[in-house]
Amino acid sequence: MSNDPDSPQVLLVEGQDDRHVVLQLYLRTHEDTDFIISDKGGITPLLDSISSEVKVAGRRALGIVLDADEHITDRWTCVASRLKEAGVIGVPDGPEPEGVCIEASARLPRVGIWVMPDNESAGELEHFVRRMVPEGDPVWPLSESYIAGIPPDVRPFSDNKICRATVYAWTATREQPGRMGAAIKAGYLETDGALAARFLGWLQRLFGESD
Repeated sequence: MSNDPDSPQVLLVEGQDDRHVVLQLYLRTHEDTDFIISDKGGITPLLDSISSEVKVAGRRALGIVLDADEHITDRWTCVASRLKEAGVIGVPDGPEPEGVCIEASARLPRVGIWVMPDNESAGELEHFVRRMVPEGDPVWPLSESYIAGIPPDVRPFSDNKICRATVYAWTATREQPGRMGAAIKAGYLETDGALAARFLGWLQRLFGESD
């Protein structure tokens, strides 16, 4: 689908890594997307855009993918309050394991929300990607050991970013090192696991069933 900001079907994401991961994961099972992926450049711009994105004329479906970070309840409250303020009816009290899909009402589109990594846990995109690392991969524990071995006083990231650092340490060891989306495209990550299937199922419910 062309990258038209007024597209009838749009998925909002926080940044480029989210965009690349979603796109490459989707393209593992589809020839093309039937929605555009809009990188908002951060959580604050994403949240601030919700009201206007919901109200775009002719919009049929709007998806929102955002990180839970350390407090999934707080993150849910942020997105839910903005949807309610925009007039969306039926926003649930919390995220759902299979991803939230709110049916269209009045002049507003169907709305979907997925809170990374799994709608249940604290974390972020990298925690989602970590669960696509092949089981028993011999390099993963070495990547963990490398990151764990960096003394805290010289480590330029906080404890809650250890998974992110480990994922990037692991992707750096591939034959063609690159971003997480590139690792999916190259087949280094397994995309047929339960969590990836849940996410793809959510995308299908949100965008594949639009009128």
